[in-house]
Amino acid sequence: MNVQVTSAAAPAQGVQSPASPKTLADTGISTVMMRDVLLKTMFRTNLDLVSALSKAIALTVPLTQELVDLARSQRLIEATGTLHANSGNEMGYQLTDAGKSRALDALSQSEYYGAIPVPLSQYSEQIKRQSIRNIKLTRDQLMAGMGHLILPSDLIGNLGPAVTSGRSILMYGPPGNGKSSISHGIRAAIGDKVYVPRAIEYAGQIISVYDPIVHSAAAEISDDPNSLRRTSNRFDQRYVWCDRPSVITGGELSLDMLDLAYNPTSRTYQAPLQLKATGGIFIIDDLGRQAEPPQKIVNRWIVPLEESRDILALQSGEKFTVPFDTLVIFSTNFHPNEIFDGAALRRIFFKIKIDGPNQEMFLKIFAMVARKKKMPLDERALMHLLRVKYPTIAMNFANYQPTFLIDQMIAICEFEGIPYQMSPELIDRAWANMFVRQEEIAR
Repeated sequence: MNVQVTSAAAPAQGVQSPASPKTLADTGISTVMMRDVLLKTMFRTNLDLVSALSKAIALTVPLTQELVDLARSQRLIEATGTLHANSGNEMGYQLTDAGKSRALDALSQSEYYGAIPVPLSQYSEQIKRQSIRNIKLTRDQLMAGMGHLILPSDLIGNLGPAVTSGRSILMYGPPGNGKSSISHGIRAAIGDKVYVPRAIEYAGQIISVYDPIVHSAAAEISDDPNSLRRTSNRFDQRYVWCDRPSVITGGELSLDMLDLAYNPTSRTYQAPLQLKATGGIFIIDDLGRQAEPPQKIVNRWIVPLEESRDILALQSGEKFTVPFDTLVIFSTNFHPNEIFDGAALRRIFFKIKIDGPNQEMFLKIFAMVARKKKMPLDERALMHLLRVKYPTIAMNFANYQPTFLIDQMIAICEFEGIPYQMSPELIDRAWANMFVRQEEIAR
């Protein structure tokens, strides 16, 4: 699966952080589940200090101590009687035989250990506070996100409202004109950060959400131990502060990737891609190249796109709903009427055609790429390109072509041992590699 992640500097959007729980009840998780997660974490990691366990289960030290004391009262944990001098004279703790037995029993039901999960109901409230639909994006921010892309003003004018609406977008048009690059630029333009839960809980089942492959965590804030002010625990540590996620899939996307992933060996759940993309962008590139027909893929998104909720199923068959707060971008080289019916098209809120550049824009892109790659421009070569080569393809310019042609000429110059240069002859050699002639191949 080709999942890519992009990140950008974050403008201050004022996302409200999840409050750190002050009591065990504030976590929204049953005491028994929290105790069992603690026991499993101790069993699997051999951690014996409350300060270390606090980081592992993502609760404050006082709440972790409260859980340890609870387990001690049930004779599942005991003090080792050893004070660790290099850890502020902390008391060490270990599992009793009964604690090890309980940990093994809990692990037989689910191998999950580590951070205490966030109840789905609490996470739903946090999603509202950091909704992708709360994004306010200006033309300048969107232009900055597009970086070096040269785009017509009317295209930016169409993209802006589509992005700020937080609704679905279909970008279509001939290949090689930057649909994928524009998708990346949208993510870079949004640029702020959200809180992603390490795991969520529903009906006693724990579903892992935070994924370091998909989520780009922001730099952690650590406290100065000599300071009277504490900053790092101002938000619930069961969450990770991340760039808004950007999940990008292509022809490899299959519908089962959009379901909860259950591991029968560890008896654990992983969130599907669209749940991991909550608060961010889910880009389906090359729509029409997947094994399933595009109509079937879009049908899977009907309920989420219309009702802002998704329906998932546990291994038991029980179905439940989760918030759907994701900007979905479909990108295809096909005309929409070729791959969708009218009902499907109505459910995609914005439909934006990405055309190739005109001759003026093509020359701007060509000059920019040449400058970036230190390739001197040559008027004779450019005239040959415009008057001889492009008329053979009806003057159909594409955004990818300047980079392709210049890279070809650079490769030829390096092989021949000559300085970077353009000429009609090099243009011809580069052009020959850009298209495949229709001809019979002897067998």
